[in-house]
Amino acid sequence: MEITGLEQAAAWRDRVLPPVESLRPGLWSIPVPLPNAALRYVLVYLLELPDGVAIIDAGWDTSEAWEALAAGIARTGHRIDDVRVILVTHVHQDHYGLAGRVRAASGAWVGMHEAEAATLLRRRGDPEDLIEHSRAWLALHGVPAAETAELAGSVGRFAGMLEMPEPDRLLSDGDKVDLPGWNLRAVWTPGHTPGHLCFFEQDAQVLFTGDHILPRISPNISVYADVPDNPLKDYLASLAMTGGIAADEVMPAHQYRFRGLGERTDQLRRHHRERLTELLGLLHGSEGQTAWELSANLSWSRPWAQIRGFMRRSALGETLAHLVLLEDRGQVIRTGTAPQRWFATVG
Repeated sequence: MEITGLEQAAAWRDRVLPPVESLRPGLWSIPVPLPNAALRYVLVYLLELPDGVAIIDAGWDTSEAWEALAAGIARTGHRIDDVRVILVTHVHQDHYGLAGRVRAASGAWVGMHEAEAATLLRRRGDPEDLIEHSRAWLALHGVPAAETAELAGSVGRFAGMLEMPEPDRLLSDGDKVDLPGWNLRAVWTPGHTPGHLCFFEQDAQVLFTGDHILPRISPNISVYADVPDNPLKDYLASLAMTGGIAADEVMPAHQYRFRGLGERTDQLRRHHRERLTELLGLLHGSEGQTAWELSANLSWSRPWAQIRGFMRRSALGETLAHLVLLEDRGQVIRTGTAPQRWFATVG
């Protein structure tokens, strides 16, 4: 794998924002800072149009992020009110948070996948009911009562997500996006979220990967209280598909640009195979463990004691995603009572 975003990689190493960069004629990257997040910034990509610009993702809805986005767009010779199109990889706050504000300022249309629109929190009912459902889900998977309240979330935590706007257009896999001067197609890559989209510029052979493929970090693939399906199965299928795209350069939403798409997808698939093997090793010979107990005993980038707050919920979600895939393959089973306990099957 070859790092092509050298200034971005240096900024990542030095824990500072990278510069606004011209990447190709008419194509720019704009770093937008994140509040109190380990990823530090999201890379918004700007594509120049005959009558304005399009952006891929928008950043978190904070004053600092808004100012950085506006300044970055100005650096390209344009203004916020020149934005005609906002393409959304997925609706996590660091990608979708500012989309409504940009649309209000510019009149741009917002496009995302139908499966992603279905996950918008505003569609799912009262926040208090969501929090109570989350508490019950955490208890089901063995989270101690002392940690359930913190990990279940709060109305304040949900506030930004509840205000996320509805899209104007829904994009399907393979759709050509209406951007004059560009040959851009939507690529549906479920896993990180149900409706995650990448965008492939076929003439330049550039793949915008959102959070689907990052150069060093393994994207979070989780089962959540409201996403009970098999996201890791979806993600591995998406990786196999995107690994075959003839992209000359990969432009992720975090960290830095790189070449070697097939090599990176192979690395990510290998990582998940190793995690599946590790989980089976913990379960073989045991009398059953909860997903929370398994999470605490898995190997992470830091010791479990140093993983605090909502990061523990993310770890639990990842563990469950691997367990659900193993269950789908017939290699583990779980009890139906709370808390659920997981067992390796015999043979």
